[in-house]
Amino acid sequence: MEKIKAGILGATGLVGQRLVMLLADHPWFELASLTASDESAGKKYSEACNWRLPESVPQCIKNMIVEKTKPDIHCRIVFSALVNSAAVIFEEQFAGSGYAVISNSGANRMRQDVPLIVPEVNPDHIELVKIQKGTGKGGYIVTNPNCVAIPLTLALFPLHRRWGIEKIIISTM
Repeated sequence: MEKIKAGILGATGLVGQRLVMLLADHPWFELASLTASDESAGKKYSEACNWRLPESVPQCIKNMIVEKTKPDIHCRIVFSALVNSAAVIFEEQFAGSGYAVISNSGANRMRQDVPLIVPEVNPDHIELVKIQKGTGKGGYIVTNPNCVAIPLTLALFPLHRRWGIEKIIISTM
């Protein structure tokens, strides 16, 4: 099977670093592009990134050249690790240029046409992509709930399905 060429937007940040680790030797994806701020663009990933994970930078990634975050990179699917202020700009630009944008950002979570996916709970919500694709741009944005909502949803969904949950109050700190 030929791997799908993918990119990471915001690859030098902590979330971007985790995505690098998850995708570096992935069976379905080939990391073809890493983007970051203009200050990092043009540098080798190992020079542009202040690596903070306990694992070493994957050997196959160290010498990749970081690109500017612009929708002209050589792939059609991007995983976004951008901070919200950048994601609100760049994710829409990428989707509007025909890219599939898989986002970890909260920037587009409240849009009615953007699926907020927890695959074990609501895989059917991916159908919202058709609404975005219907705009003629070809690209789309899919996002996930925040880091607290995902495990809560996974734990509560079977309870809701079995007995129904009418109300829940959660506090996080």
